[in-house]
Amino acid sequence: MITRRHFLSRSATAAAAMPFVVNRMPVGSLTGPLFNAIGSDPSDRVLVLINLTGGNDGLNSLVPLDQYDNLAVLRPNVVIPQNQLINLDATRALHPSLAGFRTVWDSGQLGIVQDIAYPDQNRSHFRSTDIWNTGSPSSETWTTGWLGRHFQLQHPDYPNGYPSEDNPDPIAIALGNAVSETCQGIAGNFSLTVNDPTDTSSILDSGMGSTPQRPYGFELEYIRQTIAQSNAYGDIVKSAAENASNTIAYPENNLFATQLSYVARMIAGGLRTKVYVVTLGGFDTHAAQVEGGDPTTGEHARLLQLLGDGVAAFQADINALGLGERVVGMTYSEFGRRIRDNAALGTDHGTAAPAFLFGDCINAGVLGDNPTIDRGVDDQEGVAMQFDFRDLYGSVLQDWFGVEETTVRDLLHDAYVRIPIIRECSGFVDTNEAASAKTDLAALPSVYRDRTQIRFATSGKGRVRLDAFDSRGGHLETLFERVLPQGEQTVSVDASAYPAGVVVYRLQEGARVKMVRTVRVR
Repeated sequence: MITRRHFLSRSATAAAAMPFVVNRMPVGSLTGPLFNAIGSDPSDRVLVLINLTGGNDGLNSLVPLDQYDNLAVLRPNVVIPQNQLINLDATRALHPSLAGFRTVWDSGQLGIVQDIAYPDQNRSHFRSTDIWNTGSPSSETWTTGWLGRHFQLQHPDYPNGYPSEDNPDPIAIALGNAVSETCQGIAGNFSLTVNDPTDTSSILDSGMGSTPQRPYGFELEYIRQTIAQSNAYGDIVKSAAENASNTIAYPENNLFATQLSYVARMIAGGLRTKVYVVTLGGFDTHAAQVEGGDPTTGEHARLLQLLGDGVAAFQADINALGLGERVVGMTYSEFGRRIRDNAALGTDHGTAAPAFLFGDCINAGVLGDNPTIDRGVDDQEGVAMQFDFRDLYGSVLQDWFGVEETTVRDLLHDAYVRIPIIRECSGFVDTNEAASAKTDLAALPSVYRDRTQIRFATSGKGRVRLDAFDSRGGHLETLFERVLPQGEQTVSVDASAYPAGVVVYRLQEGARVKMVRTVRVR
């Protein structure tokens, strides 16, 4: 059930460093006003996180049909023939291997958030994964996960005294051999690793007697305590998995789908675990993303087949088990791929990509505009960020787990903006008026030397922020952030300090985001 090597290395690392201030959460505040404000979460809602490791190619997963002609020029090696795409509407289509997603879409249980990333995108797998797991700014290194901080407020004494009568079940479960860094807390990781919930192979604590009263002894005692905790959880997890059966046959030869089947059984069996993390790896498709002569085949197509078929089976199972309003799922990946493909029939590290959400309580449809693809992009340019990943995380915390908005800001970032991804069946009122507003954003001229004018309209219902980014997602400047009256607006921009090349202006008013791509020439 748990791999000792992974467990010991992770546990020792967590126990070794205990800073007085961890990220945005002072240790001394765990029993203070912030903790009291959130209280406990009495609901039985469940979040299933799917980590697509390696950097998923969003442009081939969700294809912007209104940009297809330019994609065909820029991606001659990997672009999917238009007549083989799975159309969602007049302007968007799925990769042909994502037929499973189309099934969930047709049932009104698939939501897509366009172009998720963060300012100043880091294109290192290790660093960007760390940023996504912790919810940190790209310029800071945090040691706790975004869910770990949430759990820490609810369980400030963890892992001491767990499991208990009030908390008999694992707080989070990571399918596989390693705990999830999204669930890392101050004193330990809130996730338990599980390969097969019906296999209760335990880690035995072979150490006997007292431990020395020095740092090594304290770490050893912590490890012993957590091993005992894991063994205690083992029977609970097995009992839940054996207490329920899947209602459908999951795809064969698909470990990802098998892990999702375990998740469905554990939820249906009565386990009160809040978060399950499932990983699907292999998305670092620098080469052989497609097979020569047939871009509908290859490694990316194979991975998307596993993903789509697994999620479709899981959602059908959850529906049949009567759990539709208890469970939502969400994908994430450390970055997207670049707009231009490469000569090795692949794509290189990029910037933004869409996130896919599924469940009965998800606002079905696509949130955000299609990315604008210009034929003049250079080899380094990625898809520009439309939504900040921390706003996606915060909206899940606020609208799914009932976390107060002020607490979300404390856990993630002060500039948090809720985006409407959860619908009313969650018990929270959805107000997506701002998100559905239609507003043009224009730069005149769009090619300029030192100055341009940004023209847009505002609703007068929230703070408006205008930012400038370079072609790699680097944050150049926040031009302003303030409340503006309703109506047409014009902002003169002095771009003389910007580097020559692509400049993307991003306008955000509440959950509404618009972007325009420009070029500064010398």
